[in-house]
Amino acid sequence: MATELEELLGFLSSPSPPIKKAAVSIVRDYTGSEDGLRSLGKYSNVAVPSLSRLLAEKKEVSEPAAEALVNLSQNRDLAGKMVEMGMIKTIMDILYKQDCDITHLLVMLLVNLTQLDVGIESLLQNGDEKMRGLYIMKLVRSFCASSSERKGDPFEHVASILVNISQKEPGRKLLLDPKRGLLRQIIRQFDSPSSLRKKGVSGTIRNCCFEAEDQLQNLLLISEFLWPALLLPVAGNKIYSEQDTSKMPLELGSALSIERETVSDPAIRIQALDAIYLLVLQEAGRRALWSVNGPRILQVGYEDEENPQVMEAYERVGSLLIQEGGASEASTQES
Repeated sequence: MATELEELLGFLSSPSPPIKKAAVSIVRDYTGSEDGLRSLGKYSNVAVPSLSRLLAEKKEVSEPAAEALVNLSQNRDLAGKMVEMGMIKTIMDILYKQDCDITHLLVMLLVNLTQLDVGIESLLQNGDEKMRGLYIMKLVRSFCASSSERKGDPFEHVASILVNISQKEPGRKLLLDPKRGLLRQIIRQFDSPSSLRKKGVSGTIRNCCFEAEDQLQNLLLISEFLWPALLLPVAGNKIYSEQDTSKMPLELGSALSIERETVSDPAIRIQALDAIYLLVLQEAGRRALWSVNGPRILQVGYEDEENPQVMEAYERVGSLLIQEGGASEASTQES
């Protein structure tokens, strides 16, 4: 005999719109509690496909269905089952249909699913040579489109998806592929007033810099965007002298020669310094930093810094630059 919950899930497929609407609202409310999530988890083989079929319906039904799936996907086991059932393809198909009313929720669902390796692999389309990277290219294009063109900023959380996929080597390689130019597009979003976008872009850059040993040239190809995104957050709040800015490229020097809004989030400053550290581990990365007067910027920023964790991050970079300075001085004396 069917349980109450099984009967409720059966109503998600009802031909009657009012019954379906009432059932999906109740299921959504169920997912708002730990007990409800546990109970629904036992019927995930029914609940997930039934809810996913409702995502393409009118907003009054698709919205609570999407909210329920977002809540369910916070459970790693259930998120894994969603990926196995082809949820990422379903999301991407609906996301790019005309007049999608639940964009924000679908992106949130992708954020949760890409916290799993299988979710990242599915979104990267690693199993399909011809289609590989297509979903990411679409998401990056939407992320970089002006949010003012849309109501709100429905693609804002793509920032978190980019952080997730760049934690894995295939994701980093896709973003760093110079033919696709994805990282170049993403970095330019660092100027966004949205702290979520800014933090996501910073985290993505940091993750991509783990490939510096093999992909330094591809990173430096976009140095006109890369150095401002990494150095401006850690430049402190002083107005720099003409003597300092004259040794910098225009995009850095002009920004540092005027009053500016500083980056208040210490996590972003640490991410930027971690990325710089990974770059300057390579000799060519150190040369590139010196060529934009980066050490001077780090010196001034360190003097202004008050957060102990951020100061430690400055010191890690500084220790590499000091070692190099000592080594070059020794070699000069020997010669």
